[in-house]
Amino acid sequence: MEKEDFINLYASNLNEQQLAGVTAQETRVLLLAVPGSGKTTVLVTRLGYLMMVRGIRPESVLTLTYTVSATRDVRNRYEAIFGEGSSEKLEFRTINGICAKIIQKYADLVGKPAYSLVTDERDTARILTESLTENLSDYPTESDVKTARTLITYCKNMMLTPEEIDEVGKKERFPLTPVFKAYNDYLKKHALMDYDDQLKYALTILRVSPEMLRFYQEQYAYVLVDEAQDTSKIQHEIIRLLASGGGSLFMVGDEDQSIYGFRAAFPEALLNFEKDHPGAKVLIMDQNYRSNAEIVAMADRLIGRNRERREKHMVASREGASLVNFERVKSRQAQYDYLFDVAKECDRQTAVLYRDNESALPLIDLLERKGIPYRMKNGDFSFFTSRVVTDVRNVLRLALNPYDAELFMKVYFKLQSFLKKDQALDMCRISDSEGMILWEASEEVLGIHSKTVERCRAIGANLRVMREEPPVKAISRLENSLGYGEYLERNGLDAGKLFLLKMLARQESTVTGFLERLEELQKILQDKVFEPKCQFILSTIHSSKGLEYDRVILMDVIDGVFPAVTDAVLGISEEERRLFYVGITRAMNDLTILCCENESSRFLSELKPVTFAAKASGMGRRGKVAPPSLTNDYLRPRQEQMVPGLAVDEGSSVLHKKYGRGAVIGVKRDVKGNATRIRVRFENGEERLFTSLAFQGAMKVE
Repeated sequence: MEKEDFINLYASNLNEQQLAGVTAQETRVLLLAVPGSGKTTVLVTRLGYLMMVRGIRPESVLTLTYTVSATRDVRNRYEAIFGEGSSEKLEFRTINGICAKIIQKYADLVGKPAYSLVTDERDTARILTESLTENLSDYPTESDVKTARTLITYCKNMMLTPEEIDEVGKKERFPLTPVFKAYNDYLKKHALMDYDDQLKYALTILRVSPEMLRFYQEQYAYVLVDEAQDTSKIQHEIIRLLASGGGSLFMVGDEDQSIYGFRAAFPEALLNFEKDHPGAKVLIMDQNYRSNAEIVAMADRLIGRNRERREKHMVASREGASLVNFERVKSRQAQYDYLFDVAKECDRQTAVLYRDNESALPLIDLLERKGIPYRMKNGDFSFFTSRVVTDVRNVLRLALNPYDAELFMKVYFKLQSFLKKDQALDMCRISDSEGMILWEASEEVLGIHSKTVERCRAIGANLRVMREEPPVKAISRLENSLGYGEYLERNGLDAGKLFLLKMLARQESTVTGFLERLEELQKILQDKVFEPKCQFILSTIHSSKGLEYDRVILMDVIDGVFPAVTDAVLGISEEERRLFYVGITRAMNDLTILCCENESSRFLSELKPVTFAAKASGMGRRGKVAPPSLTNDYLRPRQEQMVPGLAVDEGSSVLHKKYGRGAVIGVKRDVKGNATRIRVRFENGEERLFTSLAFQGAMKVE
């Protein structure tokens, strides 16, 4: 088929940038695609172009995706364009899928069985629990197992040395080195491998066996990779080897959307693409077809603050139909009441997005109590089994039953009791034999310091009060009077979980009722089947990746929550900013960001809503304010009169009749070089955007 015929039949709706990706002739191509630019459409259309126009055998084409579901999606979209059954000879795989194929072929070649793959996470959890039990002071929680699994995956995918693994463990305050060794020793002893080992073994085979490498290089002369920004370091190395024999490599991704650093996603490979693949060509698709222009402008401006990225600007293909809303609420707690009201009145697709699943728990509790419909994407609530929540539950249970020695031994050293372990064991023995309350038994232990006895009395007194007071106050007493907050800080544990527990506790009047509600809520979330067509959606930003919603509400945009960590010198990490960028660009028509009056937010300050506080004062709870600094940065010129030859450039000093002196920090020009939009930062820190006519009418260039 001729190129022109193919385009007329299958690609007539594509823009020039998309067509450039479909028809690129170079053997090494990186296509950088901003959110909503149609990257998957380009990838599947390129597949058809290779076979129909360039005559490539389908058996020689390998398309790699990030997940199994993405593999199915790409195949289905291919058949939607080129017809049912058209993908029959094409190979769509995850990178783990191709690695499994490499390992099995090598095993057949050398006549030895391959290690068995551990596919059940329950088996992985059991193995990790055994190794954690030997290396933690407490019995490992489900959250501990999840942390170990995440860190081990990170280390294997980043190909870290033993020294580097040890450093990761120190940074995370986790016994990673011994756990890592025990876990891997168990796998090898039982001829097992996990999914990360599958990558490691396949890479080793390709490195040590020229015969195997040559076989797969010849079999897959054309390799296409989707979501390249999510690919890990070891996966990029496998792809590089497969394509290093002179074959064709086509990668689609966007380093600005790399948000899986905890899984060892390696966006640096996109930044170093030309270095790793000599003769490579980099193409850019910067047209966003999803979001309105106001949303696109704000997102583009935000991500431009990152340094580790390629220079590009996202451009809106739609005009701005509405402004971005900054919804002012009095506190973090007030967010839940606001969102509950939205859920009650929800009559169109609305997604509430957050950084971590636990942010939604107080809202879910409210919705469940009142029977308000909602649905959730990929809820993971290890919150209930986390170290902090387990401790709080144990202390509250001990308050209700002050004779429970098992609970006492789990928490005594976390409450600033100053007890030694042998003293605590003596107290348990005395309590059991004499029928005494555990904390009172300290008075009968020989050799115990009088100040320790006094502290034990105080702890016992606080626990007696706790069992009778509202659970919100009981948790605050635990945090402050009993010193648990200091314990969390000393051990680097997440004190933010105490806030969420208080939010859940405010709906209960007794400690017993609160403990029962925690168990009930945990079971609800484990068993609940969601209505797939429900309009009100709860999701982490990670789970919303690749999706789009009519209206998006971003919650918990608070320092210490989202972004999770801020640094006085370095500020916000680039991945945290990328995550916020992905959240913003899920919105098609309406974007609302909740702003808590009594909380600081680096993200909100980066968006520069400098007029927000002043304009918001006295407004209603549902007031809408769009700061001038958030509008139309990169809009294409509208049909209006231009001022040719306007003598203004970035850096020009200006004097405005109303706002005083300032400096030009950005100029948008049309194809003829005429200024169409000018952004000025004034001495008071405020930024404003002017059309060329408005600029000329109100400004003097000095």
